[in-house]
Amino acid sequence: MKKLQDTVVLVTGAASAKGIGRAIALAMAREGAHIACADINKNGCLQTARLVRKEKAQAIALRADAAKADEVQKAVDSTVAAFGGLDVLINNAGIACFKNLIDLSEEDWDRTFQINSKGYFLFCRAAAKAMIKQGRGGVIINISSISATLAGAMKVHYCASKAAVHMMTQGLALELASAGIRVNEISPGSIETNIIKNAGIREALARIPRVKRTPLGRPGTAADIAPAAVFLASDDASFITGANLVIDGGLTAGQPAPQPLES
Repeated sequence: MKKLQDTVVLVTGAASAKGIGRAIALAMAREGAHIACADINKNGCLQTARLVRKEKAQAIALRADAAKADEVQKAVDSTVAAFGGLDVLINNAGIACFKNLIDLSEEDWDRTFQINSKGYFLFCRAAAKAMIKQGRGGVIINISSISATLAGAMKVHYCASKAAVHMMTQGLALELASAGIRVNEISPGSIETNIIKNAGIREALARIPRVKRTPLGRPGTAADIAPAAVFLASDDASFITGANLVIDGGLTAGQPAPQPLES
């Protein structure tokens, strides 16, 4: 039996070719899950859904702006209608723009929080309602960032939005436990995705020292994150809730050794 056989999974931010959302959708499809792919980019979602079907899994593509409550609710309702329920929410939709405080506008701040924080709240609320109505529990996994607990220059708004997700995860884990809903968080480090590419050259330059400081000596990829999501969604993690799984190549553990150890 596959780990997620016949589990219904809604993945937000599922459109990007190199994104964490698509990687999670495919990994869960390989474990037998039915996948609802949601994103503001409908064409990208359609492509992800096609790739999921190649894994012999069922899939639908949904357009949803995570900042709009009606579109979020419609995405959850469409998932339940298509597959008969909802077992797992992967909250992954996010944006990033990197600016210093002086150049940061109110619009930059508001949009970052609308997607990265409010969007997570809206999807958590809609998914929890569906899971409670079903009466069989469920799983919510919030894709956060090490920026939730490790500050960085030129991204105070991004760090603050992810810190909100960090506390939201813990609070919801306590609140929803009695309904059998587990809520956990994955905090990736430096991951090579399009969100980094599109954020601008200054952030790309700022990442170079971080990558060099990473003990494992490389940036991560979306494929490094997906197995952790499968684990947290599965019965293997049935006693895990309110946890933050950091996947950063050792970056936040401390200073790496100055040179390789000799045998």
